[in-house]
Amino acid sequence: MILVTGANGNLGKAAINFLLKKIEPSKIAALVRDSKKGEELKTLGVEIRVGDYFDYDSLVKAFKGINKLLLISSGSLEDRTTQHINAINAAKEAGVKHILYTSVVTPSHTASFSAVLSHVETESYLKKSGITYTIFRNSLYLDLIPMLIGDALQSGKIYYPAGDGKVSFTARTDMAEALANVLVSETLENKIYEITGSTAYSFYDIAKALSDATQKQIEYIDVPPEAMEQELLKNNVPSGYIELLTSMAKAIRQNELSYFDSSLENLLGRKPVGLKEFLKIVFQPAV
Repeated sequence: MILVTGANGNLGKAAINFLLKKIEPSKIAALVRDSKKGEELKTLGVEIRVGDYFDYDSLVKAFKGINKLLLISSGSLEDRTTQHINAINAAKEAGVKHILYTSVVTPSHTASFSAVLSHVETESYLKKSGITYTIFRNSLYLDLIPMLIGDALQSGKIYYPAGDGKVSFTARTDMAEALANVLVSETLENKIYEITGSTAYSFYDIAKALSDATQKQIEYIDVPPEAMEQELLKNNVPSGYIELLTSMAKAIRQNELSYFDSSLENLLGRKPVGLKEFLKIVFQPAV
């Protein structure tokens, strides 16, 4: 049986939907923190299991009888490494044979993006755990772009401190489909995949593609990093998320997220969704 953690999140739900196209629902389990939030999946025939990354005993119970575990990294910023280590240890105790973990593209101890360190630490721990593993080092979602561009469709301006840095943005649904493909495979073990789009894009590229998709003139304005931080403070964004968002912008500016690889295309058997295609899907209906 395959268990997907973070089953209420966008990536978890999408991965389960792709699994349902490949295997029987009775072979899929979903981890949720509250059973009530699993009702929709339950109606599809997916088994609901309750557990929390901070509650080790709940994880051991939830992972019993599971052969493959899709460990989606925690959406909580609170001590993420501990959360992931709890899940890995619980999986080992419960007899899980294979863990597929969602990390970040080209992780490094020197990365600017504050979210990266927990991935570096988790990867290291997973490799030493003795459990066979697959690691998906995911690039940033294309799905983040509507948030990153703010009110660009109204103002005609994208304000963001990325300079001419580029990102190999990737559609979340493509990641989810690739995850499902690996989970149903019998041969992919102890592998690491850099999961990226086929091209890296700058915010100048995003402005051009958005202009083409919406038939509106959109301009990218590179702003100082301090301006972004002040705007977030003005809007009462919690300090932890301010650090996360500003450090991500810094990583983009320094081209730390521009690496691209053919792994996703190979796992999908087709070209991943690109920037222009994504923006046309998201924004063209509103024209």
